Amino acid sequence: MQFIDEVTVEVRAGDGGDGCVAFRRERYRPCGGPSGGDGGDGGDVVLEAAANVRTLLQLSLTPRLEAPRGRHGRGNDCFGRGAEPLVVRVPVGTVATDLATGETLADLRRPGGRAVLARGGRGGRGNLSFATPGNRSPHKAEPGAAGEERRVRLELKVLADVGLLGFPNVGKSTLIRAVSRARPKVAPYPFTTLTPQVGVVTLGPERTFVMADIPGLIPGAARGAGLGFRFLRHVERTGVLLHLVTLDPTPGRKPLADHDALNAELRQYSATLAAKPQLAVLTKLDLPDVRKALPRLERSLARRGVELHAISAATGEGVRELLLRVEALLREARAADPGYLEDDDVPSSDNPPSGA
Repeated sequence: MQFIDEVTVEVRAGDGGDGCVAFRRERYRPCGGPSGGDGGDGGDVVLEAAANVRTLLQLSLTPRLEAPRGRHGRGNDCFGRGAEPLVVRVPVGTVATDLATGETLADLRRPGGRAVLARGGRGGRGNLSFATPGNRSPHKAEPGAAGEERRVRLELKVLADVGLLGFPNVGKSTLIRAVSRARPKVAPYPFTTLTPQVGVVTLGPERTFVMADIPGLIPGAARGAGLGFRFLRHVERTGVLLHLVTLDPTPGRKPLADHDALNAELRQYSATLAAKPQLAVLTKLDLPDVRKALPRLERSLARRGVELHAISAATGEGVRELLLRVEALLREARAADPGYLEDDDVPSSDNPPSGA
């Protein structure tokens, strides 16, 4: 399945049905009075967060969302039926933004959360609604109101407690495979992982957290180099960042330089993201050259106030100790701010559709 994390859609709610002008025409009742019913309300366009939806692919194939209109009113006191809302299922973590105004219309962070993108038009009143003691035979009715219409950008931001950062081939996919049931592709060439991979890490009963493997970044990513900044949005809501480094045979690549280069990219993309709690992780400790380089790297990062953990995902050395430290940092983050997964400038939207 193709991973699509951003689409633009045209959204149009249903128009309201027209009211009706009618009078009773029954035998023995020559002055039966008005009988035109009101039109029904148009349908809303509603987003619903679904836990089993992982991508915005379907919306990229159907970029126009149009809810049905309400039924027209009829004679004999028949009111038009209101239209059902058009419910569009999207992944948890989807943000909807009005392209014309820049307003955030929805930020769905919990499964089952709903938000109305466009409200249906109100049904028009029939002449039955205009009857008064002074005007017993009104000859007017209202047309239905038009439904809202707008262009909306839908953007998926993966919700995870822990985000893995690092250059290509530092072992991010290998680590997430070792600690969860996620199965990203692992191969000895750059950009093996082309889409974010999410796995649940279990340390014991009710001791779990979600880890996301973000595709490899390189210097210049914040300006679009390599895979670009496309996937940086997926670490915006994490509580802890694990910055993986290792020895690499590529000329000019050193663990300390890699660490500094990607942190510079984080700062360029978002100061808030760069300020998140971060652990440095030296991977591939089972290789002799990596183990030999550990003391020097540890001293260098300590002078910068950076905590370093060394692991081997292949043998399991140091992995559980790293996970326990991550769990402790997450507890601290939750204690300091129970809504640490929430963006300060993006309100959560779980409002039900009208009439729900």
